[in-house]
Amino acid sequence: MVRLFKHYIPHAVILLGLIDALLLVIAGELGWRIRAGQIGIEIGAAFNRTWQLTGFSAVMLTAMIAVGVYGADATRSLRYAGARILVAISLGTIGLSFIDWLLNGAHFWRSTLAYSMLNAVVLMMANRIVVGGILGANAFRRRVLVLGAGQRADRLRQLGERPEAGFVIVGYIGMSDQVPVIQEAINRSAIHNLTRFVENLGVSEVVLALEERRNALPLKDLLRIKTAGVHVNDFSSFLERETGRIDLDTVNPSWLIFSDGFSSGRAMSTVAKRLFDIAASSLLLALTFPVIALFAVLVKLDSRGPAFFRQTRVGLYGQPFDVIKLRSMRLDAEAAGAQWASRNDPRVTRIGNFIRKVRIDELPQTWSVLKGEMSFVGPRPERPEFVADLEEQLPYYAERHMVKPGITGWAQINYPYGASIEDSRHKLEYDLYYAKNYTPFLDLLILLQTLRVVLWREGAR
Repeated sequence: MVRLFKHYIPHAVILLGLIDALLLVIAGELGWRIRAGQIGIEIGAAFNRTWQLTGFSAVMLTAMIAVGVYGADATRSLRYAGARILVAISLGTIGLSFIDWLLNGAHFWRSTLAYSMLNAVVLMMANRIVVGGILGANAFRRRVLVLGAGQRADRLRQLGERPEAGFVIVGYIGMSDQVPVIQEAINRSAIHNLTRFVENLGVSEVVLALEERRNALPLKDLLRIKTAGVHVNDFSSFLERETGRIDLDTVNPSWLIFSDGFSSGRAMSTVAKRLFDIAASSLLLALTFPVIALFAVLVKLDSRGPAFFRQTRVGLYGQPFDVIKLRSMRLDAEAAGAQWASRNDPRVTRIGNFIRKVRIDELPQTWSVLKGEMSFVGPRPERPEFVADLEEQLPYYAERHMVKPGITGWAQINYPYGASIEDSRHKLEYDLYYAKNYTPFLDLLILLQTLRVVLWREGAR
């Protein structure tokens, strides 16, 4: 994986994206040449169309990222990728047409875009067939050697067996005389020179997966492996990188303190984030006001009660604030007290069911973003009634309140909707990853991927 602005991206995805960018430029140029030939005008040099071709490629690539073309499912399934590519190219074409209208020019002819769109779909699919077929699934997977043969090593085995895994485990070394969980593990005593063993296997990374590290670290082995140029990683950091979350079962306070992340040098990023929130929330409120007003009327007509409701949530540094949402449940939804929402919740009204699926009920929260109580991106704010219980049952839950809550977040785009203590635990792992690795780049990635969640109703409630 390549670490870009603190966020890890698989090598295969980067290669696929770079080839896609080039192919999109070619698709745009082919579209121009086909149309120019049809109407009999001078084709001219491609250099003269540099910014148009670059704009075409950039907009299409952004749309592809937004709808999940580079997600794990799309990179291993041609049918899945094809559906998302079609949606992305269609959205990109609409976006380019709108941009051309704003610029009041003939920079992106509709007829040229039609040909470019078809070319792009064909070339994007061909790229996936070639990269997936010729290079193979293991072409960009790191070769990992695991030091350990217990439960932690078994977790790595299961992680490595997933189709989207970015690594392949080439061996396990039992570092103690205990009965191994991994039966094929080789005992350390059977290896005379571990460094040479690592080199012979072509290992690119060694992961320490000991069950008990106190007074058991093989420091001499790790030092020699490290000085031989092989990357050495601990179990928790490896899981963080490969899963995009912080594993609560294995981390401890010292790891959180000494590992990279939670940088204090975020002043400029925080200012930029706030300026973006103000500009985007003002624009979004202006654009969506008719939509909010329309559905407010529909909510009132559909069921008894107000169109909007206020609910207290826990925000930055644990401070309470009120969020405003379009009401999607019956007026007596919590007559028996606060309770988790659930799939197919019987308390949801007919209109409420629809506005939850397309996230229209969230639009009024933009007012909280404008006031500075929330951001567009951050952990979802939870209710005080639930926070008290969650802080008692889940370690490090209070740390998620060290960043401003958001309308969308890393947990929302990576974990399907659920409402239980176990679901909150999984979401907390993603929220801690966000708090630890926050950058504007990660915010941008989350905002783009939110479109995927809305389009495919992933996590809708």
